[in-house]
Amino acid sequence: MRANRAFELIVSREGLEPAFLADPRRLDRIEVVSIDDGEVILFWDLPAKQAAKLVRELRGDLAGLDADAFVEKWVEDE
Repeated sequence: MRANRAFELIVSREGLEPAFLADPRRLDRIEVVSIDDGEVILFWDLPAKQAAKLVRELRGDLAGLDADAFVEKWVEDE
């Protein structure tokens, strides 16, 4: 099963402006949640610019990897 069918990506931003205009002190929260049980699998609190980059990487992997490979890759990277 593809990772994007098993997990949901939730991004919570502290502001409305895009990352490249954001205050350097702004932190964005990124969560990867299991669709089956609603449990948070992975999460990060990052500055806006780093969060935007990570979200792009996560979206690509969610679309391109199966669920087990996705978890394996991102748990190792933490």
